[in-house]
Amino acid sequence: MIDQHRQAFKEEAYELLAELESSLLELEERPDDQDLIGRVFRAMHTIKGSGSMFGFDDIASFTHEVETIFDMVRNGKLQVTGRLVNLTLAARDLIRAMLDAADSGEATDLQASAEIIVGLRELAGFQGQVAAAAQKEEVHEAQKDSVTYRIRFAPAREIFVSGTNPLTLIAELRELGACTVVAQTAGFPCLEEMNPESCYVYWDVILTTDQGENAIRDVFIFVEDDCELKIEPIAEHNRYEEQQDYKRLGEILVERGDITSDDMRAVLSQQKRFGELAISQGILHEGKVQAALAEQQHIKEVRQEKQVAEASSSIRVPAERLDLLVNLVGEMVTVQARLSQTAAQRADSELMAIAEEVERLTAELRDSALNIRMLPIGSTFSKFKRLVRDLSAELGKQIEMTTEGAETELDKTVIEKLNDPLVHLIRNSIDHGIERPEARVEAGKPERGTVHLSAVHSGDSVLITIADDGAGLDKEAIRTKGIERGIIPAGAELSDKELFNLIFAPGFSTAKTISSVSGRGVGMDVVKRAIEALRGSIDITSVRGEGTRITVKIPLTLAIIESLLVKIGKDSFMMPLALVDECVELTREDVAAAHGRNLAHVRDQLVPYIPLREHFAIPGAPPEIEQIVITQVNGVRVGFVVDHVIGEHQTVIKSLGRAYKDTEGISGATILGDGTVALILDIPQLVQAAEAAQ
Repeated sequence: MIDQHRQAFKEEAYELLAELESSLLELEERPDDQDLIGRVFRAMHTIKGSGSMFGFDDIASFTHEVETIFDMVRNGKLQVTGRLVNLTLAARDLIRAMLDAADSGEATDLQASAEIIVGLRELAGFQGQVAAAAQKEEVHEAQKDSVTYRIRFAPAREIFVSGTNPLTLIAELRELGACTVVAQTAGFPCLEEMNPESCYVYWDVILTTDQGENAIRDVFIFVEDDCELKIEPIAEHNRYEEQQDYKRLGEILVERGDITSDDMRAVLSQQKRFGELAISQGILHEGKVQAALAEQQHIKEVRQEKQVAEASSSIRVPAERLDLLVNLVGEMVTVQARLSQTAAQRADSELMAIAEEVERLTAELRDSALNIRMLPIGSTFSKFKRLVRDLSAELGKQIEMTTEGAETELDKTVIEKLNDPLVHLIRNSIDHGIERPEARVEAGKPERGTVHLSAVHSGDSVLITIADDGAGLDKEAIRTKGIERGIIPAGAELSDKELFNLIFAPGFSTAKTISSVSGRGVGMDVVKRAIEALRGSIDITSVRGEGTRITVKIPLTLAIIESLLVKIGKDSFMMPLALVDECVELTREDVAAAHGRNLAHVRDQLVPYIPLREHFAIPGAPPEIEQIVITQVNGVRVGFVVDHVIGEHQTVIKSLGRAYKDTEGISGATILGDGTVALILDIPQLVQAAEAAQ
């Protein structure tokens, strides 16, 4: 159980550190933003308090130093500066390293820790002894949970004479937390004997607060000597040890001293409701019973609120469990397809009805399971902000990164695999896209360059765009390099899109010098392969002197896709539906009219096609009328000739074994309802191979 709590703390701490990094980068731009300062302070405060609670004492101790500094910032005693942000980012990196090393038992980098602490203390002129003295108390505060107190406040009968209004004190109590007040009026005399300047009432109060008993006593500090004041803690609302059942009414009254144990047993023996019997026998006044019932109700409500708050918050689940769940759902989808196919073959109406119900439930289960793994891409964006900041400083450039669409959700696996390609693209933009400040001024641009990163949903895909306002791509240099490398013939007429796509050729670079950061073209083939491995595509537009825009199109998830099932002979193939534009027929007359060229005439446009039977050397004669599935890859329409188009299909992707992982044009496989295997076509790779063969 302790290990589970430690693991939960680590997961929470990693999230807080990501938020901390994002907040610090924003704070550097808006140093007076009190909300950001508060977010940094709270992140540090939570890591420190929880770290101490779960035995991460080194992290708690180190984090306390940073938290103390930001407490001073929060209170207006210290200004946010670039040096403070730098030191805090370094502290954030060190805390992450401490978390990583916690399980391996590696020692903390004491030198780095000391340097950061010294730097922070120099900034604040802070005395370490003061911090150490304050630490113990503040860690205790971080661990504090709410407590419910039973308070009996019986003021002196002459309290009005001193000018004190007891109701004001009750109102102050209400400010400390959830409060239930019951006035006890049993001491009221008859009207003839009543003195209007005397107080005949006392109060039973149930208060749930995290302020501590001293805060309650402070409310009564001026009247405590002249009243009966009893404060008892009756329930601690600890996160992990919440009591399930509260005391019974009789137990509360005995505990309060309002009834003896003997009287309680005597009343209980009469088999009636305890409160009613106690009142009817004159053992208790009704007000005291009401106070005890109010106490029960108060505790019940506090616990319900706590349970609702905890239930509405998110839960942490290891990623492996989610992967297992999605895999099982994938198996379910396969079995459901088999059930539907069997039901259709037997023409059994009852079986058909069951199959349709299972299909509906499986679709809902599939969507829910996939949605669980969807995460906003914003957490990745914050990493890139840090990357831009650090590289700008390293290269002596002034670059601002702006983001848009951080809330756009993608499958967790896609986000993880997308990280490296995006890092490479952004590094290229910074290194070769954005000019140095003096060059930008000379070109009439502001000194500070901009890299804009955005994400937006587009159907069942996400478009991620990296746009910079730098120098743009040099088309002539690319053309010259392409001719030198023999990629294109001299005098070739290429569109801008075709020309820019040359930079994805292996080893292609127009950079005169290769820097330590990147070279535009160096490694871009790796980026393209990584994107295509995610069944995505990449597109470039650029204007010389104005900047470059790179758009990456990625499917929402990699686990299950919508696809088009096609057949060639007895073999089945899947084509990702997101890439399919339309399907048209191809007759023998059409083939003859093309005079041996693989071109189809579709609504006054010529569309090149790839005959898949020929490409995969599948034996047998094609049907008289074939089908062309027209796809769109990187803005270019390309057809694929198949025997028959069967229809849409939910495809659970299975990876190919090691022996087939390098098979060209195939990205995976799936199992159909009849138990046979269908191969998933890698459309971009097939197009690329066809272009290379020409």
